[in-house]
Amino acid sequence: MTSLKPVKTRTSPRRGRTWRGAALAALLTAGALTGAVPNAQGAGTRTETPVASTHPADGVTESMVRVKAPLPSSFGSRPAACDWLSYLRYRSADGPGASADADRILVAQPGILEGAGAFDSVARGTVAKAAAQGRHIEFWALDRRSNCLEDRTGIASGDQHAAVDYYYRGRQVGGRTFDGFAGNARLGWMAKLGIEQTVRDQYDLLVAELPDRSVRRSKLLCGGHSLGGVITGYFAAADFDGDPATTADAGQNQCAGYFALDTTVSTSLDDLSGSIPDDTGLPDVGLGYAAVQAGLDTGVLPRSLSAPVLLNPETMTLLAIAGLGAVHDPDAEADLPAYLPSGLNIEATNRFLFSKDAAAFLTGSPAVKDFRLTNAAVLGALMDDQSVPLAFLQSSVGFFDGGPVVDKEFPAANGSAQPTQLFGVEYKAIPGQSHGPLYTWRNYDRVGDADDPGYRSADGTPFTGAGKEVTDIRELARSLAEQPLDFTEQYFPTKLITDIQLGTSPQVKRLVVHPGGLTANPTLTVLAGDGLLAGRIPADLHPLVASGYQHLDVLTAAPVQNDGRPEPVSAGLAAFARAPR
Repeated sequence: MTSLKPVKTRTSPRRGRTWRGAALAALLTAGALTGAVPNAQGAGTRTETPVASTHPADGVTESMVRVKAPLPSSFGSRPAACDWLSYLRYRSADGPGASADADRILVAQPGILEGAGAFDSVARGTVAKAAAQGRHIEFWALDRRSNCLEDRTGIASGDQHAAVDYYYRGRQVGGRTFDGFAGNARLGWMAKLGIEQTVRDQYDLLVAELPDRSVRRSKLLCGGHSLGGVITGYFAAADFDGDPATTADAGQNQCAGYFALDTTVSTSLDDLSGSIPDDTGLPDVGLGYAAVQAGLDTGVLPRSLSAPVLLNPETMTLLAIAGLGAVHDPDAEADLPAYLPSGLNIEATNRFLFSKDAAAFLTGSPAVKDFRLTNAAVLGALMDDQSVPLAFLQSSVGFFDGGPVVDKEFPAANGSAQPTQLFGVEYKAIPGQSHGPLYTWRNYDRVGDADDPGYRSADGTPFTGAGKEVTDIRELARSLAEQPLDFTEQYFPTKLITDIQLGTSPQVKRLVVHPGGLTANPTLTVLAGDGLLAGRIPADLHPLVASGYQHLDVLTAAPVQNDGRPEPVSAGLAAFARAPR
C-alpha cells in the first residue's frame, strides 16, 4: 500500500477560509480520484486518496478508498462510478500502513438516508482512544453503492454562494456543470439494489481488501448505525458461495464480533420502528414481493426514497451547504436563507423546519429569511433536537442565543400526546423576534454556563440543559462539509427497505441461510439514552447507554463531554476492539 501524504492547504484572503485547492475539489467530485493502488483484483482497481480536514489534531489519518466491483449485467445501464465501492478509512497516524497489520478493524454500515461521512466523529474518537492505550485499530465507514450518484463539486468549492449556484442555478464550478438531481427514470438500475446486493457488496469489499480469511475472522468487527444493524444481521446470516455446507464464506465467519449503534443486530425492522410489519399487508406475501419488484422495475414505484420535505436530494444537499457556513465563519450573520432560490422543495422544507405554528406554515410568514441568524444558528436550526421536528435527524448541538425564543408548536405541540417515534420527545423552540436581534448559537459545551439565559417553555419546562448537549456544532459542520463522501444519502434504494420489510417472503427469507450467525460472535449494543429506541432495547443485550444522546449523537458526539468525561460511545467501541477474541 502506498504511503499517504498530507494534502497542502492554502488560506484565502476572503474571510479566512481554508481552501484545499483543485486537488481536493477533484477528490470531492464523484469519480475524480487519484493514486491508483494495485490489489488482489488487479492493477488500477483500487484507489486511496488522503482526506484533508480542519479537524483539530487527534493523531488520526483519514483517506477515501474505492475498490472496483462491477455490478452484474442484469442491473442494466448505470454510471461508471456505480461499479465502484467506497469507504472512509480512519487509522492511527503512528500505526501500520497496511490494514491487515492493524490490531482490529471496525467496519460500519450506515443507517437509512445516511452516508459514510456521518461516522467521522465516532470513527476518529474510537481510533484515537485505542491509540492512547497502545492499540492501533482502523475504522472503515462504508458508503452504499447508490451514493455513486452524488456530486460533491459544489461543496468542494468551499463557498456557500458557489455551491448554491452550482446545484440550483446551473452555474459552473471548476469548469463543471451539475447534471441535475436524478429523477426516477435515471435510477432504473437501482430497482434491483436490495439487501442481497448490499451484503454481497460488503463481502466483496472485505475479501478484496483483506484476502486472508483468517485476518478477517480474527480482526474484523462488523456493525452499523440504525438500519446498519439490520444490514449487519443479514450479513451475519448470509452464505456467499451458494453452498450452505461450506461455512468459511458465511457472514458470521468474516467477523470476530458485532457492534450495534442505536440499533440491534437483527433481520427485522421491528427493533427500529416498533410498528412496521414484516410484510406489506397484501394477502399473499410472495405475491406482495413480486408486485413490489414489478413496481420498481417499471418505475411505477420510486426507486429511491424521497419526500417533498427535507428527504430528497435537493433539500438534503442544503445540510452540507449550511455546514460550509458553520465551518468557515460560524459567528457571521448568514445570508443563506435569502440567497437560496425559491422552489417547492426548498420553500416547503423551510416552512416545515422553521414555522412557529400551523398559521406560519400555511402563510409562510414569518419566514426563516425574516430572522437574523448566524451561520452556526442556521445549522443548529436544521439539526438540533430542540429545533428539527424529525427525530432521526436530531443531534444535541446546543441552543439558540442572542434573543427571545418561543415554543415551536408545529408540527406537534410541546408536551402533547403526539407520537414520539417521528418527532422525538424534546421540547422544540424557535427564535421569537423577526427583523430583530442577531440570533447566535450557544455550542454544546457552553450550555449551563453562568451566562446561559436558561430559556424555558411557556409551561416552565427548560428547553435543555448541560446533560442533554453532547455534540460540538463545529465538528458536525466539518462532517457535513469536509467529507468526500456525504453525511446524508441522497439516493437511498427503496428496494433495500422493502426487501427487509418483506422479510418473511420466500425471496428474502432464503437469504437468511445461517440464522445462528446473528449470535455467533460477541456483540456490543449501544443505546442513545434519549433516542428512537430508548427503553426498547432488550435488557438481555446489556446495552451501553449514552445518557442524553439522540439517534445521531452516537455518531457525532464530541470527544470530551460537558461533565469532563470521555465520550462513551467511542470509548466503548475502543474497549470492545481491545478485548481478546
